[in-house]
Amino acid sequence: MDINPETKVFGVTGFPLGHSLSPLMHNEAFRVKGINAVYLYFPSMSIRGVIEGMRGLSIQGLSVTIPHKETACAYVDELDPLASKIGALNTLFNRDGHIVGYNTDASGALDALKTVATDLRGKTVLIIGAGGAARAIGFAVVEEGCHVTVVNRSDRRGEALARDLNAAFCPLKELNSISSDIIIQTTPVGMYPKVDDSVVPEGVLSEGMIVMDVVYNPLETRLIRTARTRGCKTVTGIEMFVRQGAIQFKLWTGQDAPFDRMMEIVKKQLLHG
Repeated sequence: MDINPETKVFGVTGFPLGHSLSPLMHNEAFRVKGINAVYLYFPSMSIRGVIEGMRGLSIQGLSVTIPHKETACAYVDELDPLASKIGALNTLFNRDGHIVGYNTDASGALDALKTVATDLRGKTVLIIGAGGAARAIGFAVVEEGCHVTVVNRSDRRGEALARDLNAAFCPLKELNSISSDIIIQTTPVGMYPKVDDSVVPEGVLSEGMIVMDVVYNPLETRLIRTARTRGCKTVTGIEMFVRQGAIQFKLWTGQDAPFDRMMEIVKKQLLHG
């Protein structure tokens, strides 16, 4: 595409960003829809500085990833009610210098889960992790009527999230002692390049269980591969990733996202490089 003075700038911020396929996905969406915009990488450990720069440079929108999803909430001008309730955001929108924070992880995760489970009410759910993605998904599944247990390596962070969700807490080392209908893995464990790592012991997985991993690079994590061999229904991270990205696209542009093409190009990259 040609860059000109009218080109709108979007991007992703966090650290590290080497694994992110958001630029590939969103730039293709802009191309398909004929929108004069570009989506770039903005790696940074200072989310406050990024938000100030976003305002000063008229950057129109940003995706926010690890480790900024929770801390970014303190530096925006306004939080969408859902993001405020969750206490984490993953999307920033610059409305004429007024920076608004949104959370599209919650809806993206629910849409992904519902590809394999249309009715979540009454299901028992283990959420592994206590970061921004865990918060978003936790609030989403509680709203659906699920019974949630937070599982985390750090007791302090895990117990804090469990309190906010009115949920139970289980230390990661005791994961073998509890059972559930659904496991949702929200930590970076298994992400490229450490693709052979998994936080879930194989013995926890049982036939018929739903297993979702929010890691999308690689396309199939070790957890997802193992879960399939154990007869579980699986939801890969790409399902949540593209769905939350499509919601971001609609927020930023006011247009429906070319979802099928976004999914196609991300899958192609993950499969073939």
